[in-house]
Amino acid sequence: MTEDTRPLVQVVAGILLDQNGRYLLSSRPEGKPYAGYWEFAGGKVEAGETNFQALQREFEEELGIRILAATPWLTKVHSYEHAHVRLHFLWVEADQWTGEIQSREGQKWAWQKAGDFTVAPMLPANSALLRSLSIPRQLQGRLKSGLSGQNSMGEYHVVPYMSAQHQTASAVLLDFADWQQGEPIEAPSVWPIIENAEQWQQVQNADAVVWKVANEAAAKQVVDILAQGVAMPLIVAAPESMVSIYREQWQSMGAHAVLTDNDIEAV
Repeated sequence: MTEDTRPLVQVVAGILLDQNGRYLLSSRPEGKPYAGYWEFAGGKVEAGETNFQALQREFEEELGIRILAATPWLTKVHSYEHAHVRLHFLWVEADQWTGEIQSREGQKWAWQKAGDFTVAPMLPANSALLRSLSIPRQLQGRLKSGLSGQNSMGEYHVVPYMSAQHQTASAVLLDFADWQQGEPIEAPSVWPIIENAEQWQQVQNADAVVWKVANEAAAKQVVDILAQGVAMPLIVAAPESMVSIYREQWQSMGAHAVLTDNDIEAV
């Protein structure tokens, strides 16, 4: 594939939730590229704006609602025929926005469940995003025995690769050394477990990544990586002693989930 050398256009999009855990999608209005395609609402970041300020302005202009707060989530680069864009997705919880949704640009809008999106066609840059949305943001368990959570479709289970249930689970956990082997694995989704920034650079095609944090250096590396923006859900697993210090910072910077796992020995 030829590298896209066009300047990157900075764009924001909001993952806006309602009280039932559904996500807001809207159609692109007539007169814009990909008119009629469905997307997460947002738009171009103007000069002098932060990503959050751009999100506030776009939602007010397009849908007539006020965004009170938002958290960074994923950052993706995509090449369209009309532009080369860096998409900054911000997470907006149900209590972080206010107002009645309006179609100020003549667009349609719909509330959708993760794993059960019924509108189409979807904007190309958002296709992989839909799979990421099905991963619960609250996970419990241990990396050695498996993780569990719940999304809008029901139970979500993540098991170690060698588990007898790995073919029927929602996802499997794979040690980094096994990930490097590149062997095909029969599973809906594979999450490599990494321990440092060097390994992070080698798992950029994963569906999601688990970062096992056992020391201060690794904890700070997670902060540095989140500050750069991550393209896939990053689940941070650490002992309680590390989670108590870093949970709020990791989450505010875009970690998809933070897992307390006291089987991880702090060193």
